[in-house]
Amino acid sequence: MSPHLDLTAPYAPLVRRIETEATVERGEILRIDHFLNHRIEPGFIFELAHELARRLSFFQPNIILTAEASGIAPALIVAKTLNVPLVYAKKYSPQVEPPAISRIIPSPTKGGETRLVLSTRYIKAGQRIVIVDDFLANGRTATALIDMAREAGAEVLGAGFVVEKRFKEGREHIEALGVPVSTLAQVEALEGDRAILTQPRGA
Repeated sequence: MSPHLDLTAPYAPLVRRIETEATVERGEILRIDHFLNHRIEPGFIFELAHELARRLSFFQPNIILTAEASGIAPALIVAKTLNVPLVYAKKYSPQVEPPAISRIIPSPTKGGETRLVLSTRYIKAGQRIVIVDDFLANGRTATALIDMAREAGAEVLGAGFVVEKRFKEGREHIEALGVPVSTLAQVEALEGDRAILTQPRGA
């Protein structure tokens, strides 16, 4: 990897918006869905995804992989910026026909479990994959995507996320699989009603 590539440099515009606009619920849920993944601000999400694409371009992927639903917006822009296709794993439905690979993951936001399904028509042996999603917390979705892509014979080169909860173990799980992680904002802790973030250099 290039010694000049900083995959986890805090992206100042995002850090500032989280610090000034985020709300914290029950001491554990960080809410920024008013601009990231429920109500989406196109201009800002384009800015974030372009920065993520700049960092991930080092890996020279030929497929961007995500999971429905909230990862699709940033992943689509990253894919467009890098001029490669986007594939997203679907939550289980009869419409996904074999041949397909699936994994069951816990769903902490909804409770219970979710089955992710990936058609092997679209992920094939020898492809160069980069994973993109909105949040990195426990890393269960990302590790399932890595596992499915590798089962299909693809190579997973990196994973990029808009926001990372550093007090969770997601990064460690992904890096233990040999996949580098890039994030634009790193939340170190949730204290009371505010988020504590890693500060941009020179801040």
